[in-house]
Amino acid sequence: MKFFSDLADFSVAEIKELITLATRLNNKPEPRALEGKILSLLFLSPSLRTLISFQSAMARLGGGTFVVSPEMSIHGLESRSGIIMDGTAAEHIREAVPVIASYGDAIGIRAAAKSENLNDDLIDREFHELTSLIETPYINMESAINHPCQSLADWKTLDDLNITTNNKFVLSWTWHPHPLPFAVPAATLHMAALRGMDITVLRPEGYALPNSIMKKANHAASINGGSVTETDKLDVAMNDCNIIYASSWASADHYGNSSAEDEVRPALRQWCIDEHWFNKASDDCRFMHCLPVRRGVAVTDRILDGPRSVVIAEAKNRMLVQMALLHKMLSSS
Repeated sequence: MKFFSDLADFSVAEIKELITLATRLNNKPEPRALEGKILSLLFLSPSLRTLISFQSAMARLGGGTFVVSPEMSIHGLESRSGIIMDGTAAEHIREAVPVIASYGDAIGIRAAAKSENLNDDLIDREFHELTSLIETPYINMESAINHPCQSLADWKTLDDLNITTNNKFVLSWTWHPHPLPFAVPAATLHMAALRGMDITVLRPEGYALPNSIMKKANHAASINGGSVTETDKLDVAMNDCNIIYASSWASADHYGNSSAEDEVRPALRQWCIDEHWFNKASDDCRFMHCLPVRRGVAVTDRILDGPRSVVIAEAKNRMLVQMALLHKMLSSS
C-alpha cells in the first residue's frame, strides 16, 4: 500500500481486510512488526485523537514517530505559489514537506480546509499539491474534503455494533457556533454508502451538502445496495433509525463568508441532539460523533453520557484501524 487517501480508492473487500487485521492486532499484538520504522506526522491543522492515536499505533507496533507542526515547533511555513518571501515565514512548504517526508518511511499529513474557496476544497487542491511533492507512502489524516481514517474507524465501530447493510443510518447536521469543513460529513456519508446502508441526511434548509459529495455517495450506494435521501424533517429522518451520526458543516451558499452565515446560524440552535430526537428511532439506536464535540451545543450531556453513545469506542477504534493501516503499509517494505 503506497497511500491511504480515500476509502473510494479501495474495494469493500480490501476495507474489510483492514478491519479484520485491526481486530487481529488487538487480540494478538505484534510489538516488533514495525521495529526500525519511522512515521513522519505533519500537522498543518490541530488535532488531539489523530495525533495521539497515530503515535500510540506506531509505538504498539515497535516503530517510532516524530511530529512537525508550525504552531508547536518550527518557524512559519509559506504555502502560496510565486510569493516573494520577505515576510515572517522563513521556509516554503515546497522544501519543507519533501524534507519531512524523507526522514520517515511514511508520512501522515493533516491539512484541514481553509474554508475560503469552495471549489478548491471540494477537489482537495491543497492536499493533492502537498502529496505531489513527496515519493514516500502517505496517509490522509484529514484534508479539506476527506477523513478516511475516521471513516475506517467508524466502519469498525458499526461492525462491532453488528449494524448490517439493511439498517438505517442518519447523518445529522448539528449546531455549532462556527461553520465547519465538509471533510467529516463527506467521508461519513460515503463510508455508510459503501456499506450499502439506507442513509438519510438530516439538515436544515440552506445546509444541503454540495452536489459532488452527494453524487459520490449516491454512486457508492447504488453499487452496494444502499440508498441516500435528504430531509429537514426530524420525525421522517429518525423513523426506525439505528444509527445517528452527528456532524456540523458550513452552508455551501455562504462558503468562505462567515459574516453572512453568522446571520443565519443563530436561529438554528435547536439542532442540538437530545432524547426527544429518538422518539421514533429503534429502541437500540446509537449515537456516533467523531469528536471533539461541544456539549450542550451539538448534543446534550444525557445523550453523550448515556447508553446510546459510542463515541469513546469510536475513538479507540481510530488507534486500532491505524495500526492495521500502518502494518499493511510498512511491515513488508
